[in-house]
Amino acid sequence: MAAELTIGYSPCPNDTFIFYALMHGKVGLEHISFADEILDDVETLNRWALEGRLDVSKLSFHALGHVLDSYVMLTAGAALGRGCGPLLVTTGRGRAMNMEDWSIAIPGRYTTAAMLLRLYAPRCGNLRLMRFDEIMEAVRRGRVDAGVIIHESRFTYQDHGLECVQDLGAWWEELTGLPIPLGCIAARRTLGDTVLGEIDRAVRASLQWARAHPEQCRDYIRQHARELDEPILRSHIDLYVNDFSLGIGEEGKAAVAEFLRRGRAAGLFPESDTTAWIGTDQCLARISRSPLITQT
Repeated sequence: MAAELTIGYSPCPNDTFIFYALMHGKVGLEHISFADEILDDVETLNRWALEGRLDVSKLSFHALGHVLDSYVMLTAGAALGRGCGPLLVTTGRGRAMNMEDWSIAIPGRYTTAAMLLRLYAPRCGNLRLMRFDEIMEAVRRGRVDAGVIIHESRFTYQDHGLECVQDLGAWWEELTGLPIPLGCIAARRTLGDTVLGEIDRAVRASLQWARAHPEQCRDYIRQHARELDEPILRSHIDLYVNDFSLGIGEEGKAAVAEFLRRGRAAGLFPESDTTAWIGTDQCLARISRSPLITQT
C-alpha cells in the first residue's frame, strides 16, 4: 500500500504551476500518495519545517540551512535564477534618510529575502516581520521606511509609488557570479532513498506536464494567486520556473553551496556537514521518457 505523505507549498503561481499535475492525478506514483495539499505563505512553511510538521514542503533556502539535519532538498522544483531576486524598496521620504536608520519590513525571519538583506546591509538592525503581501502598503503608508519585497510584488511595486533601492538578487549575482537560490522543495530525510527519489522524479514530471499543458493549469493557478492580471501571472511563472526548476545541475548546486556557506559564516544558521540535496540527479533526456508522466 502506498504511503500517504503530507505536502505543502505556496499559493504563488510558480508553485501551483509546478504542482498542478502532481496533485490532480496527471502523474503516476508507485510507492507514495499525497494527502490534500496545504497552501500557505512560505514563511509559515519555513516555521513548520522547524517543527517537522510536513513530509514534503516548499522552503526558503535560508530555512533549509536551519533544518538540514531533518530535511533534504529535492533536485526538482526549486526557484533559482538570475534577475529574480528580492527588491529593497522605499519612498522618496526614505531616500532622504540614512539606510542604517531605516525601519525595514521583511517577509519573515527565515526567508531568503531576510538573509540577503542581512548580508547586504548587516548594520540595518531595525527589522519588522511582516507578511510579504502587506509590505508594499506598509512602506507606502509610512508605517516602515523600507521593505524587502518578493513574489508578484516585484512586478507591481512602481504602481504603489515605490522606488527600488537595491535589487538584492543582482547584488548577489555580482558578488558571487552565481544565480540566486530563492526556494526549494524539501522532504524528510527519514523517508529513505527510494521514496525521496520517487518524489523528486514526480515533481519533475509534474513540471514537464505543466509545460506541455499550461492551459489546464490556469484555473488552479488563478484560484490561489493574489495578483490575477494575466500578463503578471505569466511573467511570474516565466521568471521563477526555469531550467533550474527541472534540475538544479552543477551551477545550481554551486549557488546553493555558496549561499549556505555565506549564511553560516555570518552566523545566520548552524554549521552542518550534511549534504543539502538528494543524490538522485538524472539525465533529463531519460526523465523526459519517464512512465511517471501520464497522458490523461
